[in-house]
Amino acid sequence: MLLLFKAINFRTIMILENLGYSSYKSRIKEPMPEGFEIGRVVLEHKERYIVRTETGEYDAEITGNLRYTANSREDFPAVGDWVAVAVHDAGFAIIHKVFPRFSVIKRQAVGQSGKVQVIAANIDCAFLVQAVDRDFNINRLERYLAICCTSKVSPVIVLTKTDLAEKARLIEITTGIGKRIEHVPVIAISNETRLGYEALTNIIERGKTYCMLGSSGVGKSTLLNNLSGRMVMKTGAISNSSSKGRHITSHRELLVLENGAILIDNPGMREVGIADVAGGLEAAFNNIAGLSKQCRFIDCSHISEAGCAVIEALEK
Repeated sequence: MLLLFKAINFRTIMILENLGYSSYKSRIKEPMPEGFEIGRVVLEHKERYIVRTETGEYDAEITGNLRYTANSREDFPAVGDWVAVAVHDAGFAIIHKVFPRFSVIKRQAVGQSGKVQVIAANIDCAFLVQAVDRDFNINRLERYLAICCTSKVSPVIVLTKTDLAEKARLIEITTGIGKRIEHVPVIAISNETRLGYEALTNIIERGKTYCMLGSSGVGKSTLLNNLSGRMVMKTGAISNSSSKGRHITSHRELLVLENGAILIDNPGMREVGIADVAGGLEAAFNNIAGLSKQCRFIDCSHISEAGCAVIEALEK
């Protein structure tokens, strides 16, 4: 009996380890409530969830009490969350508790003033994906960076579709990023030729959780398929009429890659609303925040005031 218990316990630990449990527990010390299984939310779609535990995958929904006591949608489970579930027959589970998050990526909900949309939880690193052929927009990239700074998530800039851009254009883009965004790795790749994949896979670690942020059509789903070694997401072409990508991914999903890393795919985001304006922007644009302390007036708007250090720096 003791040997059987040890075998089951080892299997339980290994399954949770494959979902990134070590990385989570190293940051959060949370006692496990008795009578429940611990699991991770691997898929979310319209308030229905798939939770993976040591005993399998379950369709799940939250308890009425959890829904009633939630202060906002931020308190609901999100992909990447660790949760306590009660497993029932027929592959169904009830989520009773969402464990504390060590990081959470969120944005201002589109068309809903004052409301926040949680994109993913317990993320170690975010890939900020932009295509160099049509999609590239450094202002949008900086907004993604501000979200990462707010979320306490390490960012990596991934430039895709390099096979469709001239070398001079790629140099221009990477140089421009270097001038405006410091201390953030930039990796240029081609999903077609796999050029740059080695540099990307070298930074993807087993047991760590990653997610991808970017507009539709920049190659996120193709990148996910290539990294996973199998077709897990549909891919689509750019619309010739609008030059914009189609929303192929319609939900958030957590997948374990061949090397043991965890990657979350997200629907494309054409609008990037920053939820924590003060914290995110100040961290992302720390050079401007530093200069603003040298302005003559405390409430300087950095537009036309005399003695504005930011305006002076721009002129220089």
